[in-house]
Amino acid sequence: MTEFRFRPSRRDALKLAGAASLLPLAAPAVHAQATNNVRFTLDWRFEGPAGLFLMALEKGHFRAEGLNVTIDASSGSREGVTRVASGTYDMGFGDFNSMIRFRDENPTVDLKGVMMVYDRPPFAIIGRKSRGISTDVKSLEGKKFGAPAPDGAYAQWPIFKAVNNLNDSGMKFENVGFPVREPMLASGEVDAIFGFAHSSYINLKSRGVPDADIVVLHMYDYGVELYGNVLMPSPGFAKDKRDQVAAFNRAVIKGIRDCIADQATAVKLVLARNDVARQETEAERLKMCIDNYVATPWVKANGLGGIDPVRLAKSIDQIGLTFTYKNKPKPEDVFVTDFLPAAGDRRLA
Repeated sequence: MTEFRFRPSRRDALKLAGAASLLPLAAPAVHAQATNNVRFTLDWRFEGPAGLFLMALEKGHFRAEGLNVTIDASSGSREGVTRVASGTYDMGFGDFNSMIRFRDENPTVDLKGVMMVYDRPPFAIIGRKSRGISTDVKSLEGKKFGAPAPDGAYAQWPIFKAVNNLNDSGMKFENVGFPVREPMLASGEVDAIFGFAHSSYINLKSRGVPDADIVVLHMYDYGVELYGNVLMPSPGFAKDKRDQVAAFNRAVIKGIRDCIADQATAVKLVLARNDVARQETEAERLKMCIDNYVATPWVKANGLGGIDPVRLAKSIDQIGLTFTYKNKPKPEDVFVTDFLPAAGDRRLA
C-alpha cells in the first residue's frame, strides 16, 4: 500500500465549497473560538469509516471545544502509531495491538490509548464457499491463503490458530501484495485471504464475486480477545495538553453519535475528500464498521470509548502468543481512562 495524501483538485475544491455552504443548515451554531491547533492522523484513506471523525469536524464539535483540527489520511493502521510516537501528529487513530508492541520495543516512548473506538477488531479471514471455505474453522485446514506479510490480520494468525487448535502444516501461505489480494481470491488463485473484513469483503463484491459465495470469519467470533483501533495522543501532547486530549475525545464521541444517526451525510463528507470513492461502496463499508466494531453489545451496555480491564488483560496475554515481551505491560500501562467523559456522557443514545 502506498501512502495516500489528499491534495484538493479543482473538483474537490468545488465539492468542499458546496459542503461549506450547507454547513449552517446542518450544524448547530458554534460560538467557541478554535484557538488550539491539533494534527490528527487517520489509520487509512478517506473511506467510509473516516466519517466517524469527519462528522465531528462538519458539525463543529471540535471547534466548540476550542480545537482547530486537521485530519490526514495514512497508509495503514500501524502508521498512526509511528506518527504519534514521533510527535509528527498530536493525535492518532490506529491499531491498539500494534501500539502495545511498539511501546514494548521502544520503552522510552510512553504511548497510551485514551479512547477505544473499535471495541472489536476488523481482523478477519475471508474465503469463498466455492473454494471449500465455511464458517467451520476446520475448513481452513489444507487450504491456500493470500497473506500479505505486513497485514494486521495475518499478524494475528498464531493467536487464531492457537485458540482454535488448528494444524497449519498442510496450509500454504503466499505472501502477496495488497493490491492483488482480493483479485487473487476472485480469480481462484487462493482459497482465502487475510484482511480487514470491511475492506476485503466489499472489495470482493466490487470485483463481481457473488455475496452468497463470500465467507467472512471475524476473528473476534473465534476466541480472539484483541481490541481494535484506538485514539492515542503523542506522549508530549498527552503530557502538556491534557485538557485538549479530553476535549478531542468529547468531540469525537459526539461525532460518532452523529455519524451513526446520519450515515448518509458522513459518506458525503468522505466522497468530498476522495475522488475515486463510490457512494454505495463507502456507505456499506461505514455501516459494516459501525455494526461490527463500534456499536457492539459491550458498547451499547457500557458506552463509547472505554475498555473491560479483564478482557484487556486477556488480550495482552494473547499478543504474547505472537510477540515476545521485554516487559509485559499491565492494562493500566497501555490504556488510561483519565481523558474520557463520565460514563453517562458516553452512551450511544
